[in-house]
Amino acid sequence: MSEQGFKRFRRRGAPADTMPFAAEDGGRQPAMAPLAATVSAAAASAQLPATLPDPWDRIRQVPFDAAAQAQARLPLVSRFRADPAAKSFDLLRTRLLHTLKARGWKRVALTAPAAGCGATFTAVNLALSLARVPDSRTVLMDMNFRRPGAARALGMTAPGQLAGFLSGRVQMEDQLLRPLPSLAVGLNSAADQDAAEILHGRSCAGVLEDMMLRLGADTALFDLPPVLEHDDTAAFLPQVDGVLLIADGTSTTAAQLAACEKMLAGHTQMLGVVLNRARKADSPLN
Repeated sequence: MSEQGFKRFRRRGAPADTMPFAAEDGGRQPAMAPLAATVSAAAASAQLPATLPDPWDRIRQVPFDAAAQAQARLPLVSRFRADPAAKSFDLLRTRLLHTLKARGWKRVALTAPAAGCGATFTAVNLALSLARVPDSRTVLMDMNFRRPGAARALGMTAPGQLAGFLSGRVQMEDQLLRPLPSLAVGLNSAADQDAAEILHGRSCAGVLEDMMLRLGADTALFDLPPVLEHDDTAAFLPQVDGVLLIADGTSTTAAQLAACEKMLAGHTQMLGVVLNRARKADSPLN
């Protein structure tokens, strides 16, 4: 190509990377800039970090220990799907999910008027029932620092004290476990008498908010100590959307239920009263 032809080619607006020769040397040497740009782009692409796995998948999956389950003091009724109790938990699950979906809620606290009413028993079995919902993610947190029992009920060993996680000192991946692909549990290895202070702590709300966002959980259940025995539950109420109150059909009185409703009023929504150890009931949710 002559010099005049080359100038006419440039005037037509050909892109720089289509020019066969550099203008500066009179067309005698090939232009290498486009090749260098291509090599640089390839090198930059090779240095991009690999895609990280979903935070849910980074939580260690620990299979159930069948022997430990058989010895647990809190039976997992979900193991016996034909049992009336298992059907009751499935019914409770469905009614709870309908309520949460209608209101756009995710966080549910489970508590009782007094110790021994079955709050942990209900929380664990309800969590297992929720975990069977296809394409769902359920989180169960043992927030009963006075008498942690979720680990024993599940036949699992807690990796450490939950207070470390709630304070931000322990990472989520180091505290939570997955006994099922769709269920993550936050277990507690030891009792702590400073429970109310832990739940009042400024970091507690932030840690739980971050957990919910990162995990993309559909439902989170929080097993809490009795309402009428400590102020732990009252301290934690701002972190939940509603409360399921667990009553013992053989010991809970109407006066106790009224006292619980009075304490909860103005702080959160009462989602229902679950009657445990009922002599005869068509539904677990009254």
